[in-house]
Amino acid sequence: MNADVGPSLDRPWHRPGAAAYALSRALGLIKPPTKVSEAPLNALSIDRDVPVAVRDGTVLRANVYRPRGAGPFPVLLSAHPYGKDNLPVKTLFGHRISIQYRVLRQTGTVKFSTLTGWEAPDPVWWTGHGYAVVNCDLRGAGTSEGRGALLSDQEAEDVHDLVEWAGAQAWSTGAVGLLGVSYLAMSQWKAAALRPPSLKAMCPWEGLTDAYRDLFRPGGIREHGFAQQWAKALKNVRLVYALSEEQLRRPQRDEWWRSLVPDLPRIEVPILICASFSDNNLHSRGSIRAFQRVGSRERFLYTHRSGKWATFYSPDALQAQLTFFDRYLRKLDAAPPPRIRLEVRESRDQVVAVREEDGWPLSRTRWTPLYLSNRGLSTDVATDAGSIRFDTASRGVRFGWTAPADTEITGPMALRLFVEASDVDDVSLMVGVEKWRGNKYVPFEGSYGFGRDRITTGWQRAALRALDPIESRPAEPVPALDTLELLRPGEVVPVDIPLGPSATLFRAGERLQIVIAGRWLWPRNLLTGQFPAKYESGARGHCTLHWGPRRTAHLLVPVIPTAP
Repeated sequence: MNADVGPSLDRPWHRPGAAAYALSRALGLIKPPTKVSEAPLNALSIDRDVPVAVRDGTVLRANVYRPRGAGPFPVLLSAHPYGKDNLPVKTLFGHRISIQYRVLRQTGTVKFSTLTGWEAPDPVWWTGHGYAVVNCDLRGAGTSEGRGALLSDQEAEDVHDLVEWAGAQAWSTGAVGLLGVSYLAMSQWKAAALRPPSLKAMCPWEGLTDAYRDLFRPGGIREHGFAQQWAKALKNVRLVYALSEEQLRRPQRDEWWRSLVPDLPRIEVPILICASFSDNNLHSRGSIRAFQRVGSRERFLYTHRSGKWATFYSPDALQAQLTFFDRYLRKLDAAPPPRIRLEVRESRDQVVAVREEDGWPLSRTRWTPLYLSNRGLSTDVATDAGSIRFDTASRGVRFGWTAPADTEITGPMALRLFVEASDVDDVSLMVGVEKWRGNKYVPFEGSYGFGRDRITTGWQRAALRALDPIESRPAEPVPALDTLELLRPGEVVPVDIPLGPSATLFRAGERLQIVIAGRWLWPRNLLTGQFPAKYESGARGHCTLHWGPRRTAHLLVPVIPTAP
């Protein structure tokens, strides 16, 4: 039996180490760690603004990069709304790069050539390895015609037609792969589900698969930080609708939101999915969901907990991508990737294991409930009833458990609470799982380059607590998010909160701590906060959490035995 001191009131948005972190952030804002190399233009062929007429006659345009020589070459294609011609520019003071590299912290030096678009494969690197690279403006973006509809069936048909066009060119072998980060991954899902014949493999590198659940309203709680910044980045794109506006109009997960979700089981081509544990606010859950649901027999998962772009352009990741495409596009005798490349960390900067696994969650997982009790978190059900009340605007609560021995916790987590609301008829519950060494807070890499994040996070409106009876499992509850059930005075209701995937080693004596609040867990600023993340808090009131033998509130954690 193991428990820790608690429960206690807390202010989760205040954690040690902010001052030192702010200094490092300030230096990164002044000089981000990027290294841009001039493209050797004599080493490749470039065709700009190549017109591609899709099925309804709309002309999309692409830049095509090919190795010198007649070819033919296998093709890597990416399609996005960010402007294929938004490339680094040489200035008197170096290269002008995307402002995101400055505003969002980088974990290490990000290296690419002057032909590399935002979150796109580097044409110089890939043509140097025998591939043609096609970078396309989606409908309504850049130099392409029409008005776009992000994540729609129309967009999927356009990407399907781009794939088929690339497969039919004289310089192409007819084998096309999809590659790119974030939206350049998101645009792959629906297109691949249409099964274009020329598509032979795909590598979506961190891409959400459910816009409502993964970004715009996780747990039914509106995200209005990154969503607004993204809308500004797309201000010059001609769109049929703006996702940020639909987010306001559609607070529940209705048929329109469901229409944006790709039919993952229809994807059957070989697929290498990157799912970082550091992007829980955006892509992590959707990438893992895709790995679990795609119909591909040859599906592989590459996990990490570092920075998104530093990893994508790193030598190790590039080699993994190259080996994958060499095997499935070029049909070379290249070894298949591991089913799962699992990276386990004990802190932001300490990797303790990189190993191969066969499935997710890991088959040998010991699902272990840590029960809320009057002494904190315990492996035993609380024998006495208890409760704690907090102001949803100014306080949160914490419960802790101390690891009795070295313990690996890898997989999703789930929290069951018994909730009572006072002065309000709904509560926005925001939850984080932390690691502590004595009085020292242990930070991890998080979304948007945030280097002081928790291990994992979850969100849930109590009034949208009803679970999807088909998709939910004990370790992975899936709130339906389509039925509003407001809380009545004095009513205590169970609320299940899914927490994103992670892979963390706790040393003996280190503390796992869970924090629960009614507002977002971090400040929103460039120096100490998780900028630009921001989540709607809801009306101010009081929330009481209950536990005891009849109300078995608990955190379900995936404990991994020491030996594989």
